[in-house]
This record gives sequence, structure tokens and C-alpha cells, in this order.
Amino acid sequence: MTKNTKVSLTVVAVVVAVVAALLVITNLGDDAPAAQVDAPPVVPASILVRPDSHRLSDPAGSKVTVVEFLDLECEACGAAFPGVERLRAEYGDRVTFVMRYFPIPSHQNAELAARAVEAAGKQGKLEPMYRLMFEKQPEWGDQRVSHRETFLGFARELGLDLQAFETALDDPVTLGRVLADRTDGANIGVEGTPTFFVNGVKFTGSPSYQGLKSVIDRELAK
Repeated sequence: MTKNTKVSLTVVAVVVAVVAALLVITNLGDDAPAAQVDAPPVVPASILVRPDSHRLSDPAGSKVTVVEFLDLECEACGAAFPGVERLRAEYGDRVTFVMRYFPIPSHQNAELAARAVEAAGKQGKLEPMYRLMFEKQPEWGDQRVSHRETFLGFARELGLDLQAFETALDDPVTLGRVLADRTDGANIGVEGTPTFFVNGVKFTGSPSYQGLKSVIDRELAK
């Protein structure tokens, strides 16, 4: 056997060995289990919806619960508001919608607005005040002055007892109720607004009508 022949055979043997090794690795890869994708964490219902949480709709036998942590001064919350109202109109007989406060400290009137909604609720007008806050948000939002008088005007518009409204507005219990919501939100990972949870799972898509509708439909179909 010539020297060249020996070299050629050695090269062929090496190539065969490499190809065989690659085939083994490929087969092992085919047999290996696919990587597991962790399911999103589910927030306990006992934290997400407290006994005193504001249920804007709560139909009997509801299979789906949508919880929104919102800031009444937040422009993104204001932008999401019409879509949420549309979803409530379409799904309110099947889906529970819950509103929870999450006033951002940098928004000067957000906490006061939440207290105003809470105070209106003492006279059975929580939902009308909640709507007014968003419908008239351009009049008072994103401003560095107090809008207490603006909110008193909203109370007059709703026909509330102003003295009782102001008493509730300034009651430390009212503030505590608002801050308790914000604390719960912070504890379950709310960092900005609006933040939605659908059946305990944090919604990570666009907070649009269509985005939320898709998740609600999926949950209803289960």
C-alpha cells in the first residue's frame, strides 16, 4: 500500500467517524424532550378581588373575571375606558368586571380623584362618578394644580349631598380604602396603569377592546 493510499484511507475514516458522531447527536436531539414553557402565574383570587372590591358587573355563574388596576388621571386608562365600557355592555351578563384603584404618585390629582369616586359611592353614585372622571379627564388631567373644586362640580352634577360628599372625601377611611387597593396592586406586580388580570392571569397584550376581547372569548370557551 502506498503512502498516498494510507493517507486517503485515514481521511475517509475520519470523515466517516465525524458523520457518525453527528448522526448520534442529531438522534439524541430528536429524542430529547422539548423545553417546557412555564404557565403564567395565577394571582390568588383572595388578593385580586377583595370582599369590598368594586364589581362593576357580577353576573351569577360568571366563568370569567376581569380586574383592572387603574389611575383615573392616566391618559392610557382614559384611552382604554371606551373599550372597557364596550366590553361591559357586551359581556356584562357573563363576565365579572372589577375596578381597583392604583393612583400613580406623580399624578397630582389621581389620588384625590379616586377618593372622589369612593366618596360618591357612599351615596350610590360610584359608577356615574367613575364615568365622569374619564369622560371629562381632558378638563382636569395632567395638571399641576388641585382639582378639588372640579370634583365638587362633578358631585353637584350628579346631584350628591355636597356636605356628605366632602366629609367622605376627607375621611381617612376613604384614603385608606384607596391605598389598600394600590398596595394590593404593588404586591402582585402592578407597575403601571392600566393593568388587567383575566381569571387571575396578568394580561400582557395591548389594553385594547380587541385584545381584551380575544382573551375573554378564550376563557369563556374553556
